[in-house]
Amino acid sequence: MNIAPNILNAVNEWLTPTFDQETQAAVKELMTTSPKELEESFYKNLEFGTGGMRGVMGVGNNRINKYTLGKNTQGLSDYLHQVFPNEPLKVVIAYDCRHNSNTLAKVVADVFSANGIQVYLFSDLRPTPELSFALKHLKCQCGIVLTASHNPPEYNGYKVYWQDGGQIVPPQDKEIVNVIESLSYDKIKFNANESLIQYIDTEIDKEFVKSSIENASFNTPTEAKDDLHIVFTSLHGTSIKSIPDVLSQAGYKNVHIVPEQAVPDGNFPTVKSPNPEEPEALTMALALADKTDSDIVVGTDPDCDRLGVAVRNNDGKMILLNGNQTMVLMTSFLLKQWKKAGKINGKQFVGSTIVSTPMMMELASSYGVECKVGLTGFKWIAKMIVDFPELEFIGGGEESFGFMVGDAVRDKDAVAATLLICEVAAQAKAAGSSVYKELLQLYVENGFYKEFLVSLTKKGMEGLEEINQMMINLRENPLKEINGQRVIMVEDYQSSKALNLLTNEETSMDMPKSNVLIYYTEDGSKICARPSGTEPKIKFYISVNAAIESVLEFDEAEKFLDDKIKNIIADMQLN
Repeated sequence: MNIAPNILNAVNEWLTPTFDQETQAAVKELMTTSPKELEESFYKNLEFGTGGMRGVMGVGNNRINKYTLGKNTQGLSDYLHQVFPNEPLKVVIAYDCRHNSNTLAKVVADVFSANGIQVYLFSDLRPTPELSFALKHLKCQCGIVLTASHNPPEYNGYKVYWQDGGQIVPPQDKEIVNVIESLSYDKIKFNANESLIQYIDTEIDKEFVKSSIENASFNTPTEAKDDLHIVFTSLHGTSIKSIPDVLSQAGYKNVHIVPEQAVPDGNFPTVKSPNPEEPEALTMALALADKTDSDIVVGTDPDCDRLGVAVRNNDGKMILLNGNQTMVLMTSFLLKQWKKAGKINGKQFVGSTIVSTPMMMELASSYGVECKVGLTGFKWIAKMIVDFPELEFIGGGEESFGFMVGDAVRDKDAVAATLLICEVAAQAKAAGSSVYKELLQLYVENGFYKEFLVSLTKKGMEGLEEINQMMINLRENPLKEINGQRVIMVEDYQSSKALNLLTNEETSMDMPKSNVLIYYTEDGSKICARPSGTEPKIKFYISVNAAIESVLEFDEAEKFLDDKIKNIIADMQLN
């Protein structure tokens, strides 16, 4: 077998006594039976992306295992001692329902404790947003959650949060990565100081539930709550630990939980993918909604930071909303409630991202509130709260089915967001309306924006090269026309330059660098190309829009926009 020198060096290192016998045996097994898998496992170090580190579990430096996570944790421990030299250090660790999450979380706890750091470790799986909440509540400097969000069962991951409750951002992420990369595996301290590991559970749960209800409840009358019928599914994930309690304590009695999906299970046996962005994941919930004549369906991903929502249209049929639609509905509701309470005075803002619907800016503007737009990922929305302490954060989200209500949790939070969308639904129904009718009215008032995501999966080394080449082509040979419409502006977030193709004027963009390109056409369409930071995918986010003067024009306008999206996909050969 012909192994590239860099791969061979990495493999040989993993065959030394630094690694346990079981690991060495697994490496030798790959060498004899799976050379391709060996190559994939060792050709690079697993990298931090927009959502931390995420990858397939197995042996090797490009896999999630006790050594890669141990090295991360050792580097992070060293960094914490550097940054907080005279403070007692505290970290909190949570984990989800994935295979090995509990044992890997204990490895991480062991390494922190071996470095003299006080560890709070959840005694059982918990939603990711509760980790963000607990970090602030316990006044820790750092938090870790073991999760791979909605990835397939063979994945796991490691997300790092800082003392503000948000995920790490530049330049801190690079500083931490530099410390980690300078370490050798034999420097990892695996021998725990058990006296520094404290298990936590119900006390934090109670505070988290209380905070979620305080942030996402808006004086909905009891009768309105009693009249709303909800179907909820945790898709075998962690949200079963919090959302039923939050809905119950907030006064919602008619909650139908999908029983087959209520038990946490890292195999996700009833779904192809535990991702509420994919319609198929909510099949069972939709069937239960029809059986119980429910008004709304909510499903959450395994670590409970994203939510998928389905509501009844004007014909009484259940339809799935996309992340942009739930985001504008919840943002509009929050803005309305804040205005009603007399709390809007020009010192508030909502947050969104560059790949999300431009409708967020129209909506915020109609209330005299600023909409701040950041790079993809909630860490950038959390950073906005830190960067603008003089402004109050109302809420915000992004197209990938995530939303954040207030700043008690500094990450996307399906717990508070589930309660919030139920508040929207209950109040709309009590007023003789519906979530769907509220959405159509928003289109009349702010413009009908329709978005579509094309996600192309390209696995392995060849896939990574293919994705890189696609971005190079889009940069070096920029499109002049898309679907018969002139491209008038190209924003390149890697070079931080925006080029106006009409005037040939180039301007600088005040935004951190990121491998993202956005094309704007003369008819107001927006097409964004972005390789995923945590999955082997390249994503194309398409946004088109039209003005409608009444809800009666919606169907015709939707067909027009659907056709436009299809034509853009065909023209850019994204099929």
